Amino acid sequence: MSTFTILLGGDLIRTPRLDRQAEGSRVIAADAGIGHAQLLGLVPELWVGDFDSVPANLPDDLASVPRRTFPAEKDQTDGELAIAAALERGATRLVLAGAFGGKRADHAFLHLALALRLAEAGTDVLLTSGAQEGIPLLRGTAGFDYADGTLFSVLGFSELAGLTVTGAKWPLNHVKVAFGSSLTISNEVKGRLEIALGHGRAMLLAHPYPLPES
Repeated sequence: MSTFTILLGGDLIRTPRLDRQAEGSRVIAADAGIGHAQLLGLVPELWVGDFDSVPANLPDDLASVPRRTFPAEKDQTDGELAIAAALERGATRLVLAGAFGGKRADHAFLHLALALRLAEAGTDVLLTSGAQEGIPLLRGTAGFDYADGTLFSVLGFSELAGLTVTGAKWPLNHVKVAFGSSLTISNEVKGRLEIALGHGRAMLLAHPYPLPES
């Protein structure tokens, strides 16, 4: 499996879990995402974007990363371009670091939707802010390694059918969930979390670390 960590421009904190997830991976930065490289102790092999939001005072090793420059008026985001570059280089697993938050809610939504599309095409995708993680849910059953008490939600991107959740404070058994329903928001892990999905598009959002104080 060829893992690439894609540094995006959203919120990011460094955690031991994120270090493990990115360990040994190749790294590509998307525009302002280069600012996370120093935080994580990583040097990308490629820096992609229109470079309209480059952080000031980058250290020399980051300022000299090879660039692939695109015009500001383009039909893909810098993040999508960075992901495309990773796939061109043989990526089979993507860690999208900085996929949430930031100044652009539309970009955060795009990362969620794109991750679902990539997962359906066979790429293993993890979205993370260090504190919060997103994992696409495909048809079938998947297990997760979260500790007891971990807050999680299942976010439906369509109507869901045959949804079963075990190892949770509020389990579900083969239920149908209307698009836009809050039924699957704010659950807690209790045991080994397993989620089965019969039909639909969904994302698991989990908080393995406490949310930062506001």
